[in-house]
Amino acid sequence: MTQPEPRSTVKSAIEKHKEFLFPAVATYYQEPIAITKGEGEHVWDDAGNKYLDCFGGVLTVSVGHAEPRVNKAWIDQVNTVAHTSTLYANGPQGDLAEKLAEISPGNLKKSFFTNSGTEADDTAILAAKLATGNHEVVVLRHGYAGRSATALSSIGHSNWKPVASQVAGFVHAHAPYCYRCPFNATPDNCGLACANDVEELIRTTTTGEIAAFMSETILGVGGFIVPPKDYFKRVYEITKNHGGLFISDEVQTAWGRTGDKWFGIEHYGVEPDIITSAKGMGNGVPIGWTIATPEVADAFPGLTFSTFGGNPVSMAVGLAVIKMIEEDDLRTNCRVVGDYFHDQLLGLQQKYPIIGEVRGMGIMQAIELVKDPKTKEPNPEAVLKIFEETKRQGVLIGKGGLYGNVIRTGLMLNSSNDTVDELIKALDAGLAIC
Repeated sequence: MTQPEPRSTVKSAIEKHKEFLFPAVATYYQEPIAITKGEGEHVWDDAGNKYLDCFGGVLTVSVGHAEPRVNKAWIDQVNTVAHTSTLYANGPQGDLAEKLAEISPGNLKKSFFTNSGTEADDTAILAAKLATGNHEVVVLRHGYAGRSATALSSIGHSNWKPVASQVAGFVHAHAPYCYRCPFNATPDNCGLACANDVEELIRTTTTGEIAAFMSETILGVGGFIVPPKDYFKRVYEITKNHGGLFISDEVQTAWGRTGDKWFGIEHYGVEPDIITSAKGMGNGVPIGWTIATPEVADAFPGLTFSTFGGNPVSMAVGLAVIKMIEEDDLRTNCRVVGDYFHDQLLGLQQKYPIIGEVRGMGIMQAIELVKDPKTKEPNPEAVLKIFEETKRQGVLIGKGGLYGNVIRTGLMLNSSNDTVDELIKALDAGLAIC
C-alpha cells in the first residue's frame, strides 16, 4: 500500500498554482489566498481564515456560495442527465430560454447559450454582422468584453491587449467617463458630448454603415463607469441612423444588481437588439447567454454548434437563480441595500480626500482613489494598501480601472445593510493607513 507523502513535502494549492499554471493567471494580494470553502457570503482559505466575500468571484457568485436552492437544482440535474450537446433538445434549456424571453425587455426572444461572457459577446458581434451585412463595430474606450481574439480587439484597455490579439473592424468611441471627461465638460455643461462624438467617429473612421454599437451598461473592468442617464438614448439613435444594431453587454450588470430592474440597460429606457450576459446568471456555474430579436436570430446560419452551451446542468442552475431572485425580491433588495451602501461610501469620501469619486448603481458600487482631489492624479498605490488591510480585516474586495486606482465591489444580491457595515468598517481601516 502506498504511503501518503509526509505533510511537510505536500505542495500547497498556491505552490502548485505558481508551478503549473501560466504566469498570466495572476492572483490578488502579496500573499495569495487559496479558497477551500464557501457558504453564503463567506469563504474560508486553506489556513482556516474566514472572509466576507465582497467581490463574488468577480460579480459571479450572485446569490451566495453553496446556496441550497441552487445546489439542489444542480445536483438533481447531474443525477438525471449532465450533458447532451446542442444537437439534441433538452428540457432545462427550453425552460430557461422561455423564462428569459419573458423577462427580457422589448422584442428579445431567441437565445443562444455558451460557456462564458466572452463567447456571449462573440456570438452577439457575429449575429450583428450577419443580420446587417456590415462589418464594423463601435465599442468604448475603457470597455471590456473577454479574452477571445474578437473580444480582446474590442477592449479599451491596453493592459489587457496582447500584441497578437488584434481583429479588424473595431473602432473605439470615447467612454462616458464623466469624472475624467475627455471633453473637459462638467455635469452642468456636458451636453452629452461623448454620445454625440459617436456620430463623427462613425463618419470619419468607418464606412459610414456599422454592424453594431456594443457597450457594457456600466463599464466593469473600467472601474464601474456609469454613463449619464440620456447617454444610451442618443447613441441608440446614432447607431440606428448608420445601419447598426444596439448590443447591451450585461455580463456584470444583469440579474437585478443595478437595483429594481433585471438588466442595467432598462434604467436608460433603451430596448436593445441583442443582450449578452453570464457570470451571476449561473452563481458560479459556467454559463454564457446571448438573446436577440427574432429578426436578428433568424439571420444566423443554420449550421452552428456549442459543445457545452445549453448543457442541462447550467440551464437548470440558471433557472434556479432567476427563480430565487424573483421569490426573494432581490432586485428590490439591491436597490435598497445599494442606496445605503452608496450613502456610506459618500460618508467615507467626506472623511478621506483620496476618494475622488463614489459611483455605481444598486449594489454595483466603486470608489476611485486619487492623490489629490484637484489634480485627480490616480492613486493605485493606495488601492494595494487597502487591499492588504481589508484582507487582514477578513474582507475580500476587487479592483479595476485603466490606472488600477478603483476599488470595486461585488456583493451578493441578497446582501444586507449589516454586510455593508462590515465592508465599510474594513475600508475605513484601509483608508486610514493611506
